[in-house]
This record gives sequence, C-alpha cells and structure tokens, in this order.
Amino acid sequence: MAQPKERDQTRRKRNPRDAALTRKRNCYFCKDKVDEIDYKNFSQLRRYVSEKGKIRSRRISGACRRHQRQVAVAVKRAREMALLPYVGA
Repeated sequence: MAQPKERDQTRRKRNPRDAALTRKRNCYFCKDKVDEIDYKNFSQLRRYVSEKGKIRSRRISGACRRHQRQVAVAVKRAREMALLPYVGA
C-alpha cells in the first residue's frame, strides 16, 4: 500500500513583518471616484506607460482590475490618435 508523503520541510514560512513592510497600493481612479478614463487626457495616461512604450501591469501601476482595463483601452485609443507613442523614443 502506498504511504502518504510527509510535507516538505524546506518550505519557507511567511514572516508577518514582511506583510507590514509592503503596503497595499490604492487605485488612483477609485480614490478620486473616476468612472470613465478619457483617452484624450494623455498626461494622466503617461503614468501607466513605461519608457519603452509598454502598458504597465496592475501590480506595478497599482490600479484596480476595472480601471486597469479602462487604462489599457484608453492607451490604445490614444496611440491610435497619435497622442501617445507606440514605442519609446
């Protein structure tokens, strides 16, 4: 009969101090109660685009899921209208 495997003892336990050092980012748009993100406001959208022209991820930008999707659509529309570059200069 097969014996149950013991738990791997090399797993690292989470330190509660690590959670205290990393603070949770709040969504900029939720904080200001923004419903729709406008593609014409390219100065605001520049914050969500890297130097190479890539759209920054939620993890980096700190936006919530709903607003991150709106940012992605707005950046793509602003690129199409030549308000934002496709690649970094």
